[in-house]
Amino acid sequence: MSGNEKAVVLVSGGLDSTTVLAMAMEQGYACHTLSFDYGQRHRSELVAAERVSQAMGVADHKVVHLDLDSIGGSALTDMDIAVPEQETEGIPITYVPARNTVFLAIALGWAEVLDARRIFIGVNAVDYSGYPDCRPEFIKAFEATANLATKVGVEEGGLRIETPLIELAKHEIIQRGLALGVDYSLTVSCYQATEDGKACGKCDSCRLRREGFKAAGIADPTRYA
Repeated sequence: MSGNEKAVVLVSGGLDSTTVLAMAMEQGYACHTLSFDYGQRHRSELVAAERVSQAMGVADHKVVHLDLDSIGGSALTDMDIAVPEQETEGIPITYVPARNTVFLAIALGWAEVLDARRIFIGVNAVDYSGYPDCRPEFIKAFEATANLATKVGVEEGGLRIETPLIELAKHEIIQRGLALGVDYSLTVSCYQATEDGKACGKCDSCRLRREGFKAAGIADPTRYA
């Protein structure tokens, strides 16, 4: 690969997306990180995303503002819906309607502007908590749509959506990241973290993260409230 080849990497400030960023950089891409201020209750993740991007020396970091809280429908965007602190069956209330579809669409637009042929996203189908927009079927369908609907797809050979974590368990993700030098103390994964980034230790995201570090045999660097 040419050292000038660009990639857009979606970063949330959490464990998974930070690992994906490290993987993309290890492959030699000039990484342009993209975060979304979409009305989420866990806004400390935006601070973490910028912190991670700066620490890892990305080419550029952009935050796009969306008002997904104006339609609600999720415990992450509607403050009147409590974040569950126990495992639930089916698609959880922390699912944000159409979130990854919207995020990838905007990442696609930025990739065209940058002339980037890769978009990296940290979706996972093993520890995915029931989110339908984290499945391989969705990614495959979105990539096909992207290449039908864009100039890069019609005239310039197309682009790919890269999902290097899609089949990894959480402990495997952590092990890959540590091998690449990721500092997980910089990350925030909690659905209801405090303003300074301390985790609740009770939500589904905290549970998966804690169990991942335990299974990896690594001390959990998370700051809990």
